[in-house]
Amino acid sequence: MTTREQWIAGARPKTLPAAIAPVLVGTAFAGYNATVLHTLLALIVALALQVGVNYANDYSDGIKGTDAHRIGPMRLVGSGAATAKDVKKAAFISFAIAAIAGLILASRTSWLLIILGAICILAAWTYTGGPKPYGYQALGEVSVFIFFGVVATVGTYYVQTESVSREVLLASFAMGALACAILVLNNLRDLENDKSADKKTLAVVMGDQGTRDLYKWLMFFALAMSVALTFFSFFYLLALLSLPLVSKSVRAVNSGASGTALIDLLAKTGRIQIIYALALSFAALLVAR
Repeated sequence: MTTREQWIAGARPKTLPAAIAPVLVGTAFAGYNATVLHTLLALIVALALQVGVNYANDYSDGIKGTDAHRIGPMRLVGSGAATAKDVKKAAFISFAIAAIAGLILASRTSWLLIILGAICILAAWTYTGGPKPYGYQALGEVSVFIFFGVVATVGTYYVQTESVSREVLLASFAMGALACAILVLNNLRDLENDKSADKKTLAVVMGDQGTRDLYKWLMFFALAMSVALTFFSFFYLLALLSLPLVSKSVRAVNSGASGTALIDLLAKTGRIQIIYALALSFAALLVAR
């Protein structure tokens, strides 16, 4: 693997659907009020934050020794492929890109977005960094639900319309649940290693079976949100097109998938989130006609 390929792998591209999906949904719910420029800027913010938090986690876990014996995607610091200093710099560059795009959005909409952006970057860094990382206190899923669900989806909608709606709020809950499901699989895969490294993820707290059950309920909660959206339009049932894939992934997790099988399921869950987001977005555009 070349140095370039290692850095790309270190950015953990399989997690990027969690950043792309809420932007798609927030934009679609904005309907014909959406602009290409604001969509691109929101997407840059989301992707840069996702890559930034991935590099930040690589750095923080690497210097703590948590990544020394992990299976899964490339760990730049833990594997010795890159220095901790360089990975930390990559994280800060990613955060800077997100901040610049966010500043442009704020100048075109509301300067209050600067405060929100600062909170997002702080949350990204302190997930595994700083003296008391909340990712080590079983709060990772809560953060993902808030920032890659509610904030990303509703925030995208807001920069397009400068308002908030009940429909997009329900959609943001679905995005948050699916993003959480990706993290749940990641932490399930690393459960034993995290336990031995004294990293208290939610998977460590809930145990193997409890974590598998959580994945199931998160996936079906997302589907339930599309049903709840029928209060506004039956078009939103289009999101149930993802049900066969959801059922297949849930069965695989419940049957005891582990190790590298969970890596494959993590990628499939990311694809499910994109499919769900596309179907929900198409429904929102039909409603906006």
